[in-house]
Amino acid sequence: MSQEIYDEQRILELQRITFDYFSHYSNFQTGLIADNSREDSPCSITAVGLALASYPTAVERGYLSRREAVERTLATLRFFWNSPQGTEPDMTGYKGFYYHFLDMETGRRHDRSELSTIDTTFFIGGALTAGQYFDRNTRGEREIRELADALYRRVDWQWALAGGRLVTMGWYPESGFHGVRWYGYTEALLLYVLGLASPTHPLPASSYDTWLETYEWRTHYGIEYVYAAPLFIHQLSHVWIDFRGIQDEYMREKQIDYFLNSRRATYIQQQYAIENPDNYKGYGKWAWGITASDGPGEMDKVVDGVERRFWGYMARGAPGGPDDGTLSPWGVVASLPFAPEIVLPTLEHYDEAYPFMISDYGFKCSFNPTFPGGEHGWVSKGYYGLDQGPIVIMIENALTGLVWRLMRRCPHIVTGLQRAGFEGGWLAQS
Repeated sequence: MSQEIYDEQRILELQRITFDYFSHYSNFQTGLIADNSREDSPCSITAVGLALASYPTAVERGYLSRREAVERTLATLRFFWNSPQGTEPDMTGYKGFYYHFLDMETGRRHDRSELSTIDTTFFIGGALTAGQYFDRNTRGEREIRELADALYRRVDWQWALAGGRLVTMGWYPESGFHGVRWYGYTEALLLYVLGLASPTHPLPASSYDTWLETYEWRTHYGIEYVYAAPLFIHQLSHVWIDFRGIQDEYMREKQIDYFLNSRRATYIQQQYAIENPDNYKGYGKWAWGITASDGPGEMDKVVDGVERRFWGYMARGAPGGPDDGTLSPWGVVASLPFAPEIVLPTLEHYDEAYPFMISDYGFKCSFNPTFPGGEHGWVSKGYYGLDQGPIVIMIENALTGLVWRLMRRCPHIVTGLQRAGFEGGWLAQS
């Protein structure tokens, strides 16, 4: 990747310091990773999965030795395999799924968080990545492969259907299944692929067909795409799966693939920021990235004579999604494989206009120039594991395709894609 601005050396430095989050905010005995950098943060199992998927990059780039990465990975997989599963409210998981948030010290359920189907998906994605990368015939690496496969086989995807055709978002020991299911184009694309491929508790093919029926095809700024407002929806499944050139039935009909769809979504976000329909400060051609992020807090404020509504942590998106003027550089970086020609100048702009946004662990989560108070408005004080992982991995996918190459040879990914009706491209050679 050669660009006159924000060159490869700077991208690699951003990747390196971003990865340091997974070293600093980790319990090395259990492999648990903090959701965010605040002192009292619980573990997020999505952050754990992203850490597992980042360790191969860390080895290849020299951030960790292979031995160190094996030790971290084994600690993580052993903990989750041996952690208590059951219906009691203080367990780590149930039916092979895990609670969204866990206590960083005990590994038990944090507060009243849900048994999360999507966060378990990302954890399993990380475990399977480790199983593909650590392929040597050593005792430790063999155990990694065995544990990754065992953890995947334990997940009861059929149970998560809860008698319906679409997977539920989660389950609570106090009240049962979450009232909302995974429908519409979302980050659950990876969930359905893994669920369909399960050798023990597979989802029926009809669940994927039903999911496709809930898609919404839209046109914004003259660009057609499968709609989802938050940018992370167009990125997270792509952390693991290389969708270039492969199509399911829906995409064959539309004559594009999910990779191109994400490229279009990235350009639509940029066009939205250029148009800036709500006149937020700082938006423009090289200033976009509206996605899941921290925010100023839930409140109403009058700003320059305009009444504005602000939020705390939220899945922001555009067009048509919640937008309060909060921009997230991580959401820009995670689109690097799709549209480097607009991502790199945007990162350059953020570096020049907001140099305070990069600190110890790369880009801070988000900032809001519209929010009153301070020279630059509001700036997030924290980092989030959900942000750090896609930065590390999507930079590597853009440069070398490492995680994509690993997962193209993962039999569970291949089987899940085939059962979902994907054909063509690299899948035809699998």
